[in-house]
Amino acid sequence: MKKTADVIIVGGGHNGLVAALLLARAKLDVLVLEDKAMVGGAVKTERPFPKAPGLSTSTGAYLLGVMPPELMSILDIDIPLVRRDPHYFLPTTGKGYLLFGSDREAMRQQFVSFFSEADWRANEALTDEIGKIRDDIAPTWLEEPLSIEDTAEKYLRPELRQTFVNLCRKPVGEYIDRFGFKSDLVKAMYAVTDGFSGLYGTWDTPGTGMNFLVHNMCRLPNSDGTWMIVKGGMGTITQRLAEAARKAGATIETNAKVASITVGSDGKTATGVVMADGTEIRAMSVVVNADPFRMRDLVGKEKLPADYNARIDGYKRDGSTFKVNLALRGLPKFTCLPEDRGQFGPTIHLLPDEKDVMASLRTGFDDVQNGRLSEFPTIEWYIHTTVDPSLRDPDGNHNSALFVQWVPYELKGTTWEAEEARYVKHLLSICDRFAPGTSDLVVDTFPLHPQKIESHFGISRGHIHHVDNAFGFSDRLPYATPIAGLYSASAGTHPAGSVIGCGGHNSAQRVLRDLGLKA
Repeated sequence: MKKTADVIIVGGGHNGLVAALLLARAKLDVLVLEDKAMVGGAVKTERPFPKAPGLSTSTGAYLLGVMPPELMSILDIDIPLVRRDPHYFLPTTGKGYLLFGSDREAMRQQFVSFFSEADWRANEALTDEIGKIRDDIAPTWLEEPLSIEDTAEKYLRPELRQTFVNLCRKPVGEYIDRFGFKSDLVKAMYAVTDGFSGLYGTWDTPGTGMNFLVHNMCRLPNSDGTWMIVKGGMGTITQRLAEAARKAGATIETNAKVASITVGSDGKTATGVVMADGTEIRAMSVVVNADPFRMRDLVGKEKLPADYNARIDGYKRDGSTFKVNLALRGLPKFTCLPEDRGQFGPTIHLLPDEKDVMASLRTGFDDVQNGRLSEFPTIEWYIHTTVDPSLRDPDGNHNSALFVQWVPYELKGTTWEAEEARYVKHLLSICDRFAPGTSDLVVDTFPLHPQKIESHFGISRGHIHHVDNAFGFSDRLPYATPIAGLYSASAGTHPAGSVIGCGGHNSAQRVLRDLGLKA
């Protein structure tokens, strides 16, 4: 392994690879150090099923939605995308359902038939408003952030400035309630999909509105504001980023664990890293793709000023997501929609019945805060091999996943080791309520509760976004740290946690500016 570089990237997740690619194109000598056997972080395609060893799946991140098209153009890599049409499926245990797609008239008829005309009007008003906000703030994602209030003043059309601030600062429930939805089930669907995903909070938790905004920043070409499937799984993204970075001159080392980041005798300047085997590598700049807490451990808390440590401490939240990866021998049959109308490809929302759903949102999060497993957590269900059959194995098995909000990081009075198998079985029994016989289709499982997310992907406390998306814009971790030459490209930086890539781009631009190079 080389002993010097211009820039060392610690961690080969998607943001680190974006930074590596851009810095290498700027003719810097870039060295990426990834401690796992494969680059990608939580953006990987793996084969994790012992009983279906040929079945591929996106074990962590599973959809691409909020990467800006402008960044895709800058990166100049081909990411093969497939639009899901329809993209939302909300089944019930009776006859009602919603199946959202590009057919607006069919969508309106479903709203009116199963819910009400008022719910359709509310849906249209919400879609229109969030679309305007999305368009206004789109340029901010490739820039160093301002405060939420200053962003509103600079970028938002005047009539939406206070709405934007309230959305970012307040609960998602307050935002959704403004539109006059009559159906609690529809309100819950919007809140669960975009407000709660990967966040430690519920309907009335401040900051869930910011998470809702992040998840509504879908601007990919031909997406019509929806999330898209990546052909070959999410690992296609990181593998192609790695290929492009190598082509630009970057060196990528796997199974290369960094033990510490070195700081010069002045105590103010990063000088490189020390590897787990004791090897020292020197560099002008060190960019850390790992989460803020791991970055601090690598550099040493005592080397950072008190206010910076307090800022990082203020970001601490437990991961509350349970990703249950599944291998299925066949497709489920939903009671409300037994024939195939495309309902297997979209996000499938499993929620309690209308009369119970809002209470469930509150008690479910109460359970998490008290270390308990909820009887009916919110579940998003995916069967992506129905859209990308290239991932199926020779036996024809489907990959599938349950994306569950919320579960505790630590269980009160028991352990995840003791409860995991039972709870997976319980979650599948919920699927059986909507599609009887689903449990019998399961060939194998690869469950990732927060502690397993932490160990499998190397993310502190199993928090899939590194830092809650309740923190927005300049409230997130800055790219430049108080130590000169040390930078963060974590998902904890602006604009947010998800597969976005802007953190890597913006961090690289800051490195180039600080080195006096053209950004």
